[in-house]
Amino acid sequence: MKRNEQLQTLVLSALFAAAVTVTTAYILHFPLPTGGYIHIGDALIYLGACLLPLPWAMAAGAVGGALADLLTAPMWALPTFFIKALICLPFTRKDETLLSRRNLAAVVVSGLLSPALYGLVNVAFTGLWSAFLPQFLGTLLQGVASGAVFLVLAGGLDKVGLKRRLAL
Repeated sequence: MKRNEQLQTLVLSALFAAAVTVTTAYILHFPLPTGGYIHIGDALIYLGACLLPLPWAMAAGAVGGALADLLTAPMWALPTFFIKALICLPFTRKDETLLSRRNLAAVVVSGLLSPALYGLVNVAFTGLWSAFLPQFLGTLLQGVASGAVFLVLAGGLDKVGLKRRLAL
């Protein structure tokens, strides 16, 4: 990677991490009665995973999500760091469009992986298997909302040719 490309990737990764933090912790942040909250931060993690090289996307998602939890629910920061990095794995940036078949499938995979992992972490926190389902369902609802936002954002960004213009 050339020095200019490295700088562009670093800056874009930092911007994604900051945007994930703010949108997760504060913008369109709706608490759920079962625990957790609905936010659109995962939509930006998905978008970053479609635009950035995988290690950078994972770092941006992990740092952004963990910082949001440090601001709102600190006990979740460490699990979030790993979960948000993992939900980047199904996505690819190698396709010409953001809304490729693989990335559409990745929304579903990540949308199920995240609630399952948060449910397991909640079981570890409480020591109760009964804590899995409420956490899973709340996080699933959040994932559906973020998935829908990603589809709208990615569709619009594909129409303006963002991937071609960034050329990362």
